Amino acid sequence: MSTSSILVLALAGLLLVAFSSRALAEKCQPSGTLESPTTGHTCDECCQPGHVYPTYQCSPPVSRHTKAIMTLNDFSKGGDGGDPSECDGKYHNNTERVVALSTGWYDKGKRCGEYIRINAKGRSVLAKVVDECDSLHGCDKPHAFQPPCPHNDVDASKAVWDALGIFGDEVGDFPITWSDA
Repeated sequence: MSTSSILVLALAGLLLVAFSSRALAEKCQPSGTLESPTTGHTCDECCQPGHVYPTYQCSPPVSRHTKAIMTLNDFSKGGDGGDPSECDGKYHNNTERVVALSTGWYDKGKRCGEYIRINAKGRSVLAKVVDECDSLHGCDKPHAFQPPCPHNDVDASKAVWDALGIFGDEVGDFPITWSDA
């Protein structure tokens, strides 16, 4: 086989990988919807009565710089996280660097106990995966009456936010990148 043939094959392989990765990123579309009950629990973050929310079985592919939205979660007993964490059946203090990942990234618990690296504002922090941010279900007591999570959510404890230097009005929905550690 000539050098030019090898180069053509290598280029074709690279193009195939590039287009496949792009197609995978674009494939994470809603898998269904969840309609909130017409009456229900009332709170700032609760499902709105009668509202329809998208649900997701997937999340974008994980890379060295996976784009996500970080949200604040209280993993302690009585906190907004609802039930104990899926991975270990425990509640966690706000001083622990812990996260819940969207259903696709949580991957049926395959990341339980693993650490991820979160990057924001020029800082980086390691956080332990302890829970799923359910992208398929919500608006009920086990989900603290909250809507299903987006497909690209990293739900983080206050300790993670503090370590990244994100305070005050910046806390909420904050763009980050993350990777497996």
